[in-house]
Amino acid sequence: MKLYGRIIKQGKLINEAWAEPQGTSEDFRDQLEECLIQVCKKLDIEVPIWLKKNTTDFGLYRKTSFNGDHFGEEIKFDRFEITLY
Repeated sequence: MKLYGRIIKQGKLINEAWAEPQGTSEDFRDQLEECLIQVCKKLDIEVPIWLKKNTTDFGLYRKTSFNGDHFGEEIKFDRFEITLY
């Protein structure tokens, strides 16, 4: 599994990062959570709140996005997207 994350502001790519699971867990959910945390650390953003919409999008398209409603603090970008490779 590889997870790609990117930050978008006004339609432009601001920053991007890749992550792969480092742990020993074979559970997909655990690997996804680990990779999401790694990507957020690399991009220096807080980990967003995962909603049902994100589960649906991720299951259908292998990607999902997060906006200001998914973060506890104010963000300085429009959207954070992740894609599974």
